[in-house]
Amino acid sequence: MGGGLLKMGTDGGDEGEIDGGVQGNFFGSLPEGFVANALSLTSPRDVCRLSLVCSVFRSAAEWDAVWEKFLPPNYQNILAEAGEGGDGGLVRSGSKKALYLRLCDHPVIIDGGNKSFFLDKWSGKKCYMLAARDLSIVWGDTPRYWRWISVPNSRFREVAELISVCWLEVHGRISTAMLSANTCYVAYLVYKSALGAYGFEYQPAEVSVGISGAENETKTVFLDQEAWQRQSYERGLPGRRMGMFNRVRRLGSLPAAATMVNGPKRRQDGWLEIELGEYWNQKGEEGEVEMSMTEVKGGNWKGGLIIQGIEIRIRHDR
Repeated sequence: MGGGLLKMGTDGGDEGEIDGGVQGNFFGSLPEGFVANALSLTSPRDVCRLSLVCSVFRSAAEWDAVWEKFLPPNYQNILAEAGEGGDGGLVRSGSKKALYLRLCDHPVIIDGGNKSFFLDKWSGKKCYMLAARDLSIVWGDTPRYWRWISVPNSRFREVAELISVCWLEVHGRISTAMLSANTCYVAYLVYKSALGAYGFEYQPAEVSVGISGAENETKTVFLDQEAWQRQSYERGLPGRRMGMFNRVRRLGSLPAAATMVNGPKRRQDGWLEIELGEYWNQKGEEGEVEMSMTEVKGGNWKGGLIIQGIEIRIRHDR
């Protein structure tokens, strides 16, 4: 998530401000505390825009009272859980704006290393990543099928590497109480491939997101990036060596394009992510959101998938 408007400075003149005429005199005469209180009723994005109005707005936009309103009500408990080594000490140092930006750009590890927590920069909504250890992975504790390793650029100490399975099934759950109310969330599987990974070139996976125990919509995705790109025009052609997974076996025709969701995308941290689905967290709704990814129908063996976790963040593209 880019810094953009949130990296507002306080140096220099009032370039671009509305300082002339009646409007400038009116804004400049407002008490700074009154302006700060008004800004706290908006959003982080609006505060950054309004800070350009005049010097009084820019100064008020730095007040702790403004950014305290954008931090979650329980942020102190969350940071205390992270501990001193996990940025828990930030709650007692620096400005509230600095703390807010830190939590947007640098997720903190919580729940004994099983989750990471961060804020959505434009709204202040709570976001999480569930570590692979926090997921339910079928055969995940069987060394013959999975192994637990450490890799660079992972938020967590361990990730799950798939050795070889025929039945692939991964589930994650998070309480609705941990999420921000009246917010649309999207869940993503965060993963990459090991050297010699195979088995995902032609057989898609099924993904879903929804309240645990309910009947949720299932969608079809390809974990292999090039398989997803070619699925619309290579229908019926024999498999060949290409893409992220390079040991190919013919597994039948591809599904109709209408059943597909977005394919995998490369993240700034170098990992891939695939959208599992979205969930509207309505205020007052209680339960657990369940996210799943399965590939159990093809009967083919597959291996080399490295799972970091499932990330739950805000939907912005609508």
